[in-house]
Amino acid sequence: MHLEMRDSYMRDDPEFIRWQQGHRYDPDDRASWWRSWLDVVAETTGRGVVMRRLRVVSEPLSDYVRYEYDGAFTNVAAGEDVRWLPRSRARGLLLPALDGWVMDEETVILHHFSGEGQWTGPRMEVHHDSALATQYATAYEAAWERAVPHAEYRPV
Repeated sequence: MHLEMRDSYMRDDPEFIRWQQGHRYDPDDRASWWRSWLDVVAETTGRGVVMRRLRVVSEPLSDYVRYEYDGAFTNVAAGEDVRWLPRSRARGLLLPALDGWVMDEETVILHHFSGEGQWTGPRMEVHHDSALATQYATAYEAAWERAVPHAEYRPV
């Protein structure tokens, strides 16, 4: 499971800049938006592995999160299950301070970003620690249960 909690990432991302300029992916033109990450998702989910992405968001959505929302259909098309959790629905949840992935019962990958949403050192930390994985998975599951599936979420 992947957890994203920031309202802005990588403002210098060329795809985000194109989106700001009015570009939108055409769901009917798969070749124009398919990318290597989606190959990984399709191959992984094709083996029966469940891949979930949870975005904890402020409403109204920031421009960057709106960009993520507009492009999330690509993740869904590849096989990822995407959900959205407005912060107003997160009351009482204890969520980690860092975005990251729980890969299995012992592997956690944590992401480090600056206040501006840019990578900072060490960028990513990989931990092989079953207690940490359980702690993160428990927090993610509680948030996942409150989150709205992508097909049902209507951003404010």
